[in-house]
Formats: sequence, C-alpha cells, structure tokens
Amino acid sequence: RILPATIVLWTIGLTAAPVVRAQQLDREEIEALVQDQLPGAFELYRELLSLPNDAHYPDDILELLDWLEDAFRERGFETERIPTGGSPVLLAERSFGAERTVLIYHQSDGQPVDRSRWFQDDPYGPTLKERDASGDWKAIPWEGLHGDWDPDWRIFARSASDSKGPIAQFLTALAAMDQAGVTPDFNMKVIVDTEEEMGSPNLPATVERFRDRLAAVSNRPTLKFGARGIARFTLTTHGPRVPQHSGHYGNYAPNPAIRLAQVLGSMKDETGRVTIPGWYDGVTLDSSTRAILLRVPDNQEEIMRQLGIAERDAVAGSLQEALQYPSLNIRGMSSGWVGIEARTIIPATATAEVDVRLVKESDPYRLLRLVREHIEGLGYHLIEGEPTEEERQTYPKLASFTSSVSYAAFRTEFDSEPGRWLSGAFEHLFGEEPIRIRTSGGSIPISPFVQTLNVPAVIVPTVNGDNNQHSPNENLRVGNFVGGIKIMLAVLGEVF
Repeated sequence: RILPATIVLWTIGLTAAPVVRAQQLDREEIEALVQDQLPGAFELYRELLSLPNDAHYPDDILELLDWLEDAFRERGFETERIPTGGSPVLLAERSFGAERTVLIYHQSDGQPVDRSRWFQDDPYGPTLKERDASGDWKAIPWEGLHGDWDPDWRIFARSASDSKGPIAQFLTALAAMDQAGVTPDFNMKVIVDTEEEMGSPNLPATVERFRDRLAAVSNRPTLKFGARGIARFTLTTHGPRVPQHSGHYGNYAPNPAIRLAQVLGSMKDETGRVTIPGWYDGVTLDSSTRAILLRVPDNQEEIMRQLGIAERDAVAGSLQEALQYPSLNIRGMSSGWVGIEARTIIPATATAEVDVRLVKESDPYRLLRLVREHIEGLGYHLIEGEPTEEERQTYPKLASFTSSVSYAAFRTEFDSEPGRWLSGAFEHLFGEEPIRIRTSGGSIPISPFVQTLNVPAVIVPTVNGDNNQHSPNENLRVGNFVGGIKIMLAVLGEVF
C-alpha cells in the first residue's frame, strides 16, 4: 500500500515580470501559525469527513465537489470541473506571479464501507478515540481537540487518512500561508481525482485530453520518489452448469474450486516467488540502488510483528528491495457458500480476483500475457464471459479470463529539481534530511501525468502508517494530522 499523501508534480514556465517573495518562515513561526489554525482545522476536517465519498455513488461525489470548490475558492483559487467518462475531476488554480507552476494531486474518493465491521455507528461520523487501559479504542468528546489534545488520539472515519486527511492538511496550510502573508515561490494547480479507489479508469484519457489545461504555463519525515502501477485480472473456472449435490456427483463432476486453487498455486512457489517464466525479467538492482534501499531504516522484525507473521516471502531480502519487483496477489476468491450458508454441493464456478503491482521496468501487457499463457499451458481453454453449450461439451478445462491495466509505475530521481526543493523544505522544518524511498509499495494514478505532461513527481506522505486505510475503522493519528499541516506549510514557503 502507499500512505495517503500530497503528490507534487513539477512543471516550469515563465512570467512577464519578477515578483518580490515574502521571507521564508522559520520553525517557530510555522509552529505558531499551525497552533493558531488548529481549532478551525479540526472542524474543517470533521466537516469533510462527514461527506460520503464512495465513487460508486456519483451524487455523493458531486456534493463533495461542491464542498471542495467552496473550500478552494475561499483560499483564492479559481476552480473548474473537468468532465470525464465518470465523475468530474476538479482543477483549482491560483497564480502568485511566479516563474514556476507546481501541479499538486489529491484524491477525494474513498473505499466502500462495511458498516457491520466498524466499531462506531457511522463510518462517515468522525469519532475521536483514545486507548483505554486494556488497549481498546474508546470514544471521547470531540471537544477535547480544542483543549490539551493528546497526539496519540485517533480520529476514526472512512477516508480519515486515505485521503481526506491530506486534503484537510493542505487546505489548512493554505490558510496559514495567507495569514502569514507568505507568497509561494510557485503558482499552483491542484487536481482532485474523484475515482482513485476505482482505479481512476477515466483519468489517463482525461489527462491526455486536457493536457494543455493541466500543464503549467511555464514518523520520520519521509519523501517517496516512486510508486508501483497496477493491473488486474479475473479468473473463473467452470464446473457443472449449476451447483450439484456432492453426494450424487462427488468423484464424478470436476470441482471448479479445486481446479482454481491448483491454477493459482502453480503461479507461486511456497516461498512466495512467482514461478511464471520471465516474470521478473528486466529488474536489476546494482550496488548503488541497493545502497539507496539500505538507507531506509526499516526494522524487519518490527514490521513482521505488526503484520502478525512469522515468515516473509522470499522475493527479496528486505521490504524495500521486495517493492522493486512486480508482484502477483490474490485479492479475493469466491466459490459456493461458507459459514452458516454452507451446503453440500459441487460449485458451478470458482472466481479469483488478482492484482499485479507493476514497477517501472514492467510492461503490464507483457505480464498479463505471461499469466494467460501460463494458464493455457495447464490445458485450459480461455474465454470471456459465460461458456456456450458447445464450449462446455468441447473443452475439459474451461475458464473465463478478463484483464485490465489501470496505470503504470513511475519513479523520479532523488536529485531532480522537485526532489531537491522538497528535501530542502523538510530539512528546514525538521533540521535533518528526510528518509528517501525509491518506490512505494502501493499504486497511485500519477503516471498518466508523469508520462503525458513529461514532468517528475514526488510523494509527500503525512499520515500514520497504521491507519487501517481500505479497511474498517480507518483512522488518522491527531499528532500526524497536525504534523502534516506543518509539513505542507513548510513546503508552501520553501524557496527554490
């Protein structure tokens, strides 16, 4: 996964006349400004969290866009809704008469919710919680945030971290910037994606169509310089036409669930490495790259403890190194019924949903072709959709296979211009160099901008790692919410 973040894409242009810049804020000034903004920031965040944002419900997204447009306009931005094949993308622009323009990406939609798994009445009802003596999270009054708040308190709500937290941090930093009279060293264009959790299916075409509008006219602090891309495939094995009695037809009618398990099991060995020939081709890590990866201070034992595992996959020797290779992950399986609904049948079908995380060296279409060829090599005839009667009678092994590519991976060099600028902001705020991560594990739809606009990008993560993003009981640590505002303010005030 990738920690929710503000994504900075770098573009350059020219202005007609130079502009006098305000003096850069020092750490004490940043601290004072953020403290002054906090009461309003907590309420803004609470209001934003209360808006449902599942992109499967476009009317909710339109209401969310109304709120975001008002918020950006209050901060001096001009806004425009860019049409797509689905929900609109929001573009907000503000000029400071600078030579450079920075394109900033945010995501506003969130994962669907399973209300039965949340430990509160409403996932869209932001709830402040603290740990009790037994280690459980207990609700406390929201008003506690207006007093002496504890940085380890958590705010629970869908999209608390992914990714309304970064939006609220950014909006608050903009207000603090104006309060201090700071004039950034760059103009801003902010793009807000409304379908990221659906894989941003309309974003690549939208970026290409509106490239002229999007391009510029001219818990240790961390920066991430790349992210993996993502492709997906769905595999369904077919058995009897309808579920059959396992007593009458067991040992006679092939079971599609068994066959699906055998196919999937053939794709990886017991150490977790993909066994499909050619899967890792093109990925080489030289000594300098390995040195970069070793600078990330991961504690492997602690990571495994947090995950609750006793052994890790053997794709590579560390987490950072493992993230440099394409992955193959079963994200869901379904066949028949389970639990109290279980019944003694041979299922008619078995389905697996699989995601493939891509690295910069990966050709997603090649990897999907390798998967397809591997399945065919096991004797399967692959179709799309439901089999015909003729196909059922002709092919002993029958399976449906569909696939899609959402977006590719991207990676920016550490010494790129945005890398140096953002690193300088972090050093200014924290008094030390940030941790620099070469490639994040998760996927985020930045590569369409990087490729189409030909600009580098850097990820600025601002939330706690244990935030339960995509899961029930998503949360954001209060200390990280406040710290993220400081980071955003430092970035806005950093000079080139």
